[in-house]
Amino acid sequence: MTDAGATFLKLAGSLDYPLFIVTASDGGRREGCVIGFATQCSFDPARFLACLSRENRTYRFALRAEALAVHLVPRSQLALAKLFGGETGDEIDKFERCEWHPGPRGLPILDRCPSWFAGEILARHDLGDHVGFWLEPFEVHYEEGEQNIYFQEVKAVIEPGHPAT
Repeated sequence: MTDAGATFLKLAGSLDYPLFIVTASDGGRREGCVIGFATQCSFDPARFLACLSRENRTYRFALRAEALAVHLVPRSQLALAKLFGGETGDEIDKFERCEWHPGPRGLPILDRCPSWFAGEILARHDLGDHVGFWLEPFEVHYEEGEQNIYFQEVKAVIEPGHPAT
């Protein structure tokens, strides 16, 4: 890695983003994980970019999915963040350890995350060690009130369930 690359990683590592959990389903199986890179990328039409690590089981599952659900994680739900960020679906069924319900298109919706959206996958973009899933929201739930967890608050307390890349 170049000096500029190493310095950039320090700079980018100091940024603070909301913590998101992405979930997917194929009708029978469910997957979900915390993602570290995500952003709204258009106002009109509404678009969102959710980036999943190639090392993650949810990424491999999302390659075959038509839609994803993206959840904002409330500050009161640190245990949920640890479950979806610190465990891997290669070893456990995370959904057996939390409250959820089937949402639009059968997507698993986390009951403890009142703000979420379901988005159709319009395209997948190679972004290096991550793949960007370009989403068009088709159902959105937003609840004001509780503060959300931000990445800097939890990066020292959640050991990734798979190698961090």
